[in-house]
Amino acid sequence: MNLLYTLRRLSVIAIKTARAFHQSKYGAMLRNKYVLTTLIFLIWLLLFDQNNLNERRKNSSEYNQLLEEKDYYQKKIEEDRKRIRELKTNNENLEKFAREQYLMKKDNEDIFIIVDGD
Repeated sequence: MNLLYTLRRLSVIAIKTARAFHQSKYGAMLRNKYVLTTLIFLIWLLLFDQNNLNERRKNSSEYNQLLEEKDYYQKKIEEDRKRIRELKTNNENLEKFAREQYLMKKDNEDIFIIVDGD
């Protein structure tokens, strides 16, 4: 008996709330077909479209990551340009670079390569 009374009371409250909403200015706005169509269109764009909010967030984070990578590689390019400029202008630097990187040697020299046991 108590459960039936509670259910009936809840249904009465729900009906009163629906009537009050229906008579309010928001209820009148939602009955307007243009407002309703616009609202449905916006919900569709925000949730279901190819460029929905989730996709835009993912694209934004990927874009920011790519910008960081771009900055990193631009710095590396600048460092390499500086290194190339040094190698072209100073023969001692060129010789040192060739010996270290490509294990080049003069005719009367021997090279010993020491490898760590790590």
